[in-house]
Amino acid sequence: MDVKKLVLAAAAAAIVGSVSMAAQARDLSVVSWGGDYQAAQKKVYFEPFTATGTPMVDESWDGGIGVLRAKVEGGNATWDVVQVESDELAMGCEEGLYETLDYSKIGGEKAYMPESVNKCGIGAIVYNFVLGYDKDKLKDAPKSWADFFDLKKYPGKRGLRNGPKTTLEIALIADGVAPKDVYKVLATEDGVNRAFKKLDSIRDNLVFWKAGAQPPQLLASGEVAMTSVYNGRVDAANIKDHRNFGIVWDGSLFTIDSWVILKGTPNKDAAYKFLDFVGKADNQAKLPTYIAYGVTNVDANAKIDQARLKDLPTAKENIANAVQINTEFWLENGDRLTERFNKWAAAKN
Repeated sequence: MDVKKLVLAAAAAAIVGSVSMAAQARDLSVVSWGGDYQAAQKKVYFEPFTATGTPMVDESWDGGIGVLRAKVEGGNATWDVVQVESDELAMGCEEGLYETLDYSKIGGEKAYMPESVNKCGIGAIVYNFVLGYDKDKLKDAPKSWADFFDLKKYPGKRGLRNGPKTTLEIALIADGVAPKDVYKVLATEDGVNRAFKKLDSIRDNLVFWKAGAQPPQLLASGEVAMTSVYNGRVDAANIKDHRNFGIVWDGSLFTIDSWVILKGTPNKDAAYKFLDFVGKADNQAKLPTYIAYGVTNVDANAKIDQARLKDLPTAKENIANAVQINTEFWLENGDRLTERFNKWAAAKN
């Protein structure tokens, strides 16, 4: 090889090396859900973590496994750590979009509630679908989903999510199925029929909601007497809008959002540092000060003010008879049951 070729080869190698170093040198990118939640994360997690000496930037997204698939498979992902919902965790893990977690780097599996531990992700928050009502309008407070379906004792409209997920589980619990047995029953055709039969009993009094902001509005306007609702929405309405809404935790349905590390990230070490930081009990215990989500470190509850803990999904008495939404069940049966639900709901009109 002559001198000119040697010089060109060296220059090309230098360019490749500089590009590689630039990729390695970018700051850790952490992606969450925006809004009040991410504002709380900035105060509790992001800014304190950056202060430890690891630069990071945070972004927000609206979810969707296709977004993550495109980033990872495109080979030029600009995100490192992403908060995902349970279905995105399951699908992305199966597709190999996430790093397999080394729990020895984030405190060990036993540091977290068992339901939040996954080989591809670690739980960030716990939130519930609960029975919500207005204490100012219902002096005799409901105590269960059975009360939700009791139109004689509690006249008025009822709000339910416009879809089979959570709605069918609620119907079965109201019909006497123990929360722990809901998916065993729902996995049978008789169980599905039983759920729809229960829904038929209040068909003419149902109001369906789609967005999480709607149930508190339905309660505030008096359009419904009770509704299924995210627990955090009730808490926010009570604090920000000075409502007097109540929650029935018994038989509530909880789900977990998780942190994942995208496959092939050049910032794996920094990503683990971040997960370790946000996984510590002392740090997690600060989050409920700003927003009513449960946290996943098993030692965090003891560090949360007890007056605040009673508002959280992970309080011992609140989670005692709750059931985790079965992601695998809904990934397998969601299309079929959604089709049936939509036909049933359309027939209502």
